[in-house]
Amino acid sequence: MDSVILIDDVEIFDGTNARTFAGSVLVRNNRIEKIARTTSETASGEAVRRIDGKGRFLMPGLIDAHWHAYLCCNTMMDLLAGEPSYTHLVAGREARATLMRGFTTVRDAGGPVFGLKKAIDDGVLDGPRIYPSGAMISQTSGHGDFRMIYEHAHGGCGCEMTHIEQLGASRIADGPDAVAAAVRENLRQGASQIKLMAGGGAASLYDPLDVTEFFEEEIRTAVRAAEDWGTYVMVHVYNPRGIARALNAGVRSIEHGHLIDEPTMELLARSGAWLCMQPFSAEDNSYPSPVQEAKHIRITEGTDRTYRLAKQYGVKLAWGTDLLFDPAHTKYQNHGIVKLQKWFANPEILRMVTSVNASLLAMSGARNPYPGRLGVVEEGALADLLLVQGNVLQDLSLLEDPERNFALIMKDGAICKDRVYTGVKTICVKSRKREKQSNRLCCNKLQEIPLI
Repeated sequence: MDSVILIDDVEIFDGTNARTFAGSVLVRNNRIEKIARTTSETASGEAVRRIDGKGRFLMPGLIDAHWHAYLCCNTMMDLLAGEPSYTHLVAGREARATLMRGFTTVRDAGGPVFGLKKAIDDGVLDGPRIYPSGAMISQTSGHGDFRMIYEHAHGGCGCEMTHIEQLGASRIADGPDAVAAAVRENLRQGASQIKLMAGGGAASLYDPLDVTEFFEEEIRTAVRAAEDWGTYVMVHVYNPRGIARALNAGVRSIEHGHLIDEPTMELLARSGAWLCMQPFSAEDNSYPSPVQEAKHIRITEGTDRTYRLAKQYGVKLAWGTDLLFDPAHTKYQNHGIVKLQKWFANPEILRMVTSVNASLLAMSGARNPYPGRLGVVEEGALADLLLVQGNVLQDLSLLEDPERNFALIMKDGAICKDRVYTGVKTICVKSRKREKQSNRLCCNKLQEIPLI
């Protein structure tokens, strides 16, 4: 039997237009079937669960385009020396917390999440849709090389794989052949896009921010292998030289880019590639070594200039958090949205974290694990919805307290959180009998409610 849910009397932000409108949304199974300016009518004889929105703000589910579902909630020590079965359980717990923060979809930017994604998709665990990249592909000494200084063997040379590679967190590959094999291995496991490290980073041990990683022919090989599977390559990189090299090799998504210069931003705009930025600030993270901390500070000093250049040149701009190795900070995921107010108006921000991010995810083409429109409240779109206490277009800070302000969270047509006061009823239009109808639920059990 179809699951039919009517969300009535809501102020609708559709994910694209700055203006909202009052109406109702009818969800059948996992799709939005009808949007009406008045109460939607349903076919005679159908059982409908009605949710009285009481004028609340209805919007698409949030999308984080640079999330690490495994690495965000485990420390560096967990990664290097932790028991994998335990760290995967931690990631499973964090997945539910991510969904309860209103993030119905994430693009995972690297890490061992194929099993987590399957558990969520199969209903074993609660969590967001995951667009997985698989192991981060790095050159020797690159941003994904987490070996101890005394370790020398790795899979890229045909030797025994390191612990991190066995875990599936990263893969070291040197030379076009090794890169092609690493890309194809990730695709074999179900990657929706490929993640390469094309420059230095703060968390890594061996690579300064100015270094350029992978030869152009190595990056181009990854791009070709991904394109053969109908998808694309995203690269971690901050510095202009690395960004330019990646763009020349055909990369479609630049992650971070905080040290970019103006000529390279112009090149990025001409290329039509995406810039997935994070509003990094100094207080976001702390690092154990002075060298890592200094790199972090330098990155954050480039945040403002990079956003301003991206706006000046009209670059396709996405948003993500990139929270890593600090379980206590994952609860601030929503704060990364509010920080965007320094550069953008509220409607621009809401579009970015819904429909715009969804456009980036759709580049995975044939490898898209969730075919259908995301990030919008439109007829035919996938039913990922948030019902918020208050108008988010007027007060973006409402997103920072999802526990208090999110009255309802729906993912894929299933109600994951429901705190709408007594407005939920089961209606049998044909017989009008007082009977309960089964509903697709992914999280909390709905409260007992009166039936008509």
